[in-house]
Amino acid sequence: MQFWLEFFSIVSAIALLVQVSILAALFFEVKRTMAKVNQVTDDLNARVSPMLTRMQLLLDDTQPKITSMVNDASHVVYLARDQAQKVDRLVTDASDRLRGQLVHADRILTNTLEAVEDAGIQMRRSVLQPVRKASAFITGIKAGLDLLRARSARSQKSDGGGEPREQQEEELFI
Repeated sequence: MQFWLEFFSIVSAIALLVQVSILAALFFEVKRTMAKVNQVTDDLNARVSPMLTRMQLLLDDTQPKITSMVNDASHVVYLARDQAQKVDRLVTDASDRLRGQLVHADRILTNTLEAVEDAGIQMRRSVLQPVRKASAFITGIKAGLDLLRARSARSQKSDGGGEPREQQEEELFI
């Protein structure tokens, strides 16, 4: 059994040596990789650091300008809103005045049309009715004169040969 114990001890020692050598190789590989990563990090830091510094300087320079621009834009918006409110008030006032003037003009026009209509009615009453009465009177006189002429013509004809009396009465009736 002793043999086997020595054999397993030797095999275990060899396995242990293999593990130690693998771990040592891993250690050295990780150390070398870490050195490369550190070198890349330092190189990247050396390249990026000036850009970050420039960006910071640029931001420091432009920050007051940007703040001023934002403040100016805010002021312009405030002024524009104020002017828009003034224009709105002005347009509202003008439209109210125009509406009032239109109502006033409508009243004047309505009153004028009513006055013209009343004048037309008055003219018909005062001028046309007397004209109609005068026309009727003249028509009556004309009919009377025509009747007298017709009688005198008949009397002259009746002396020579006359019309029947019924026809004469019919003409008088018409």
